[in-house]
Amino acid sequence: MMEQTKAVQRKLEKTGIDASFIEHDKDFFYTYQEEPHRTRRKQIIASHPEITKLNGYEPLTKWVVLGVCTVQFTTAYLLRDSSLSSWKFWAAAYFIGATCVSNLFLAIHELCHNLAFRKPLHNRLFSILTNLPIGIPYSASFGPYHLLHHKFMGDEQYDTDIPTPLEAAVLSSVLGKAFFATFQLFFYALRPMFIINIRFTWVHLLNVAVQVAFDYFFIKTLGSTAFYYLLISDFLAGSLHPIAGHFIAEHYVFDAPAKYDPKGTPFPETYSYYGALNIFVYNAGYHSEHHDFPYIPWTRIKKVREIAAEFYDPLPYHTSWVKVIYDFVFDQKVTLWCRVKRAEAARKREHKEGTLE
Repeated sequence: MMEQTKAVQRKLEKTGIDASFIEHDKDFFYTYQEEPHRTRRKQIIASHPEITKLNGYEPLTKWVVLGVCTVQFTTAYLLRDSSLSSWKFWAAAYFIGATCVSNLFLAIHELCHNLAFRKPLHNRLFSILTNLPIGIPYSASFGPYHLLHHKFMGDEQYDTDIPTPLEAAVLSSVLGKAFFATFQLFFYALRPMFIINIRFTWVHLLNVAVQVAFDYFFIKTLGSTAFYYLLISDFLAGSLHPIAGHFIAEHYVFDAPAKYDPKGTPFPETYSYYGALNIFVYNAGYHSEHHDFPYIPWTRIKKVREIAAEFYDPLPYHTSWVKVIYDFVFDQKVTLWCRVKRAEAARKREHKEGTLE
């Protein structure tokens, strides 16, 4: 499996890049174990069948989204005549704008699981409305990619949340990780398109058409500075912002054993966060609980941990997304290689494609 790093080095050397900085002993963590959330879900339901009553949608979500959209648009309006170099502009974009955008990112996450409305179509359409303050159409694409992440967690062909070997090889130094943490929004936005193609549907077309029309109207009405505020808020929401720590906290392995057996006892590959910032992002920090029960909305996901505490208390978790970013950048033991892949999934595909040696 370490052939991945060697292959990356060979590709870089063919382009004339000195790839001697890549260490051959670096690789992802591989496991032949079943995806842990499916197993734990069955165990929890067997012990606490009442937990399934928490499934359903949350009508409150739409009102929170509308309130956040109002705050973001109001701030953009107030900053329409500001200078892009003004400290007030950047302070507002960081503390207000990035927080609002983070909220909308996670609202779209709730909507892709059909957790705001009874009918899936209503969730899809409201996602397009939720997308408006973000300025860039992405809600229709996020849903399919994210659901693949849930269904095929750790499968390098379908789980686009996992860094590519090239990313891991090039960006696992302190400077590389700092660059990744600063610009991670671009990695999450662009990586899926290089890994797997999804079918372009009328919902994607509607998402693009509505967003472009809205952006045109927005710029004509409030000017380009107000629109730049929206875009800069997007960037900061996925950069060195406290809430952006959730991107890294969710699935990077922070406490891997020195040695591990792919066929032995698995170690955690999903981490929850139990901290105050959950209030801004629909309790998205309850990530182990969410993967175990993806159809329980944000207002009830905390009850999963309360009901099945014996299953969650032994699991590692984070208490600070800021510390997550700091440790990710400066801890030499935590790199982009610290993700779990399902070796069994790869082996089955190789058998099917006739490429297994």
